[in-house]
Amino acid sequence: MKQEVIKELSTPELKERLDSERTQLSKLKMNHAVSPLENPNVIVQYRRTVARILTELKKRELDEIIAKA
Repeated sequence: MKQEVIKELSTPELKERLDSERTQLSKLKMNHAVSPLENPNVIVQYRRTVARILTELKKRELDEIIAKA
């Protein structure tokens, strides 16, 4: 998922998306442990998407704190 798409989502949507991405990532890791995936780079893509979502959520949290101060 691109950063531009992540920025357009609302905070509740991001949290929901984060849960689904983490679930999918854990399933992929489990499947890869049992039998190798055809394209193991998919795991890297999901990890990066999770990191991007977490970064955006943290940024929004910090923006709220700064706005209140």
